[in-house]
Amino acid sequence: MEAGGLSVADFIRERLPLLPVPGIPEIMLHKAVPASGLGRLAARDDAFGSPYWAYYWLGGLALARFVLNRPETVAGRRVLDLGCGSGLVAIAAAKAGAAGVLAADVDSYAVAATQVNAAANGVVVEVALGDLTDGPVPDVDLILAGDVFYDPAPAARVMPFLARCRAAGVEVLVGDPRRAPLPVERLRVLAEYAFAETDSGVMRASEVFAFD
Repeated sequence: MEAGGLSVADFIRERLPLLPVPGIPEIMLHKAVPASGLGRLAARDDAFGSPYWAYYWLGGLALARFVLNRPETVAGRRVLDLGCGSGLVAIAAAKAGAAGVLAADVDSYAVAATQVNAAANGVVVEVALGDLTDGPVPDVDLILAGDVFYDPAPAARVMPFLARCRAAGVEVLVGDPRRAPLPVERLRVLAEYAFAETDSGVMRASEVFAFD
């Protein structure tokens, strides 16, 4: 897979600067800026969808901060970052001492970004391209699901999957700023944070929930 003559990984490294994550200075991510040329890349590549992997999302920010603040949450455990995007949550879990981290996403660009970002932070993260919600309960101890309830359609797939995983004994933590599709009846608040999701500097609340 190439992006304007470069491999996707090289494109990300060269065109998206490596910047400290707001409120999570322990982690650096390649982030899109106006000069990155993502619009031109989208025009050239039919496989290019919404570049959500190139920006910060509130649920992922909250989960990453939670895991780094409370490393006992992941220490020595097998962890899945569901809908990994940039890989922020997976990287936080690896830094906090997880025994193994699998980062999964349906977007090939997100998987490439996760690999590049993990390497930039000196951690090992396994990646999987595909929709795991259609498959069996994964062989993990903990699922970290940031921003997976952003829209009714994906929420309708994720909700029964997480319920199956929870019924099988897998712990599930959700990070979200209380978007409309969030299944609040299944959630218990563990922590609340405030982050500047965009370059505007405006702080917004985001929470970490246990999925019960």
